[in-house]
Amino acid sequence: MYAVDLHTHSRFFHGWRGRPTRYDPIGLRLHALVARLRGLDGFAVTNHDYAYSAEIGTPTVPGVEVSTTEGHVVVVGPDPPSRTEAGGLTPVETVSLAHERGCAAILAHPYRNSAARNSDAEFDAVELNGKNPDHVARTRRLAERLGLPLVGGSDAHYPIEVGRAYTRIDADDLSPASVVEAIRGGRIEPVVKLGPADRVLAKAYNRIHTAKGWMDTGE
Repeated sequence: MYAVDLHTHSRFFHGWRGRPTRYDPIGLRLHALVARLRGLDGFAVTNHDYAYSAEIGTPTVPGVEVSTTEGHVVVVGPDPPSRTEAGGLTPVETVSLAHERGCAAILAHPYRNSAARNSDAEFDAVELNGKNPDHVARTRRLAERLGLPLVGGSDAHYPIEVGRAYTRIDADDLSPASVVEAIRGGRIEPVVKLGPADRVLAKAYNRIHTAKGWMDTGE
């Protein structure tokens, strides 16, 4: 059983709105350090609309967070699309592209700035997102309604956030293909593990996202 954070970003800031979140080697190495300190076996690097992989001593799973027409979809696996255009793909198209490339498609933070849960996309899993722990109950109900397994991802931009939500993966190894197989086979278990600092950050994120009109209170 491996502990893997399936949703992290290598940059502290998103950058320009609507543009890809580019590679940041310093952020990536700091994330790797925190991941090791918190006992994680690896993590996925899922920058916005920009994918890459790197060998940094801690196993990483290639990935990308695709900004679809209806919300974000995390794609992880051996060959995620290297670039996507924000708002250029529907959720259905994103899932289809992920599957064509041997990847898993995960419905990210379904109750924050997203309507993708109402699409016809055949996701492989639903995410419990570390930025919004108050959405856990609703997200579990959504996954049950959709008949999908749950994964955990911190959505970390800062090192302190890495591992606040992660996924236990039952696989023979941490190769990207094995991770995809475990997700699709439901051999996964989400974990949300918040410390005092994480709880303070979660409240701050909720205020920010509410002010932007990104929070969805419906089912």
